[in-house]
Amino acid sequence: MLSYALRRIVIVVITLLAASVVVFAVLEIVPGDPARLMLGINATDDAVAALRQQMGLDQPLVLRYFAWIGGMLSGDFGRSYTYSVPVIDLIRERLVVSLPLALMALALSTAIAIPVGVFSAARRGTAADTGVMAATQLGIAIPNFWFAILLVYVFAIALRLVPAGGFPGWEAGIGKALAALILPAIALALPQAAILARVTRSALLDVLGEDYIRTARAKGLPARLVLRRHALRNALIPVLTILGLQFAFLLAGTIIIENVFYLPGLGRLGFQAITQRDLIVVESVVVLLVATVVIVNFLVDLAYAWADPRLRRR
Repeated sequence: MLSYALRRIVIVVITLLAASVVVFAVLEIVPGDPARLMLGINATDDAVAALRQQMGLDQPLVLRYFAWIGGMLSGDFGRSYTYSVPVIDLIRERLVVSLPLALMALALSTAIAIPVGVFSAARRGTAADTGVMAATQLGIAIPNFWFAILLVYVFAIALRLVPAGGFPGWEAGIGKALAALILPAIALALPQAAILARVTRSALLDVLGEDYIRTARAKGLPARLVLRRHALRNALIPVLTILGLQFAFLLAGTIIIENVFYLPGLGRLGFQAITQRDLIVVESVVVLLVATVVIVNFLVDLAYAWADPRLRRR
């Protein structure tokens, strides 16, 4: 297991280095000068040149890349061109919204999808199975932003049970903060739950056709015990894959939902930084999200090895 983990760590490091080079290079070739954007179109060339020197934009690309990546490794993400504050402070402020939101959505998605997938697989071909699959297809087809607007209209405007948008901050109390995140979490979770439920059902149906499942049934084990003890664990690998991808998507792909609910999250920060040509913020946010995806996939690989010991020998 240790050698398996070490091999995966080497892959993680190489992937992160390659991703940082690609992100830096792509953003550098994007048209537009951050210094001129900050000073306005009427700024003189001397003023723009002075600001570029102050921001370090006059340095060669290679030196700027190594300065940036070295700073990130030491915890210094640089200073925002727009806000003139450390980028790490901006990211920290937004993560306290986006991370709990992603975790809430993932927990809701898993809590809904796994039982629904097991229920549907255990009743394959019945009316209940058909109804569940139709509901999941509808969940996949409906855009999450439309579903978010519908949730706001019903629960915030019509019933007045939760806030329609905004985030009061954790200092206002856990109850108020969670109330502000519950509708965005549901809007994010239900489409993902539909996907995960279908994957769970398909994985279970594949496993239920194996010889060892028929042997367990032939021994007289109850159907529920066979499903829970023998089938579900062996069907976890594709489910874990989707869970890992979903967490990364929920953390990185919340731009639309955060704008619908006016949440000051990481996705909204990245969107604002792109529109303001704040390259250092964009680079830091994108690399952070890439690192999240890579590390989550690494943890999923370890979960694979736990669920299927045969993978440890590869």
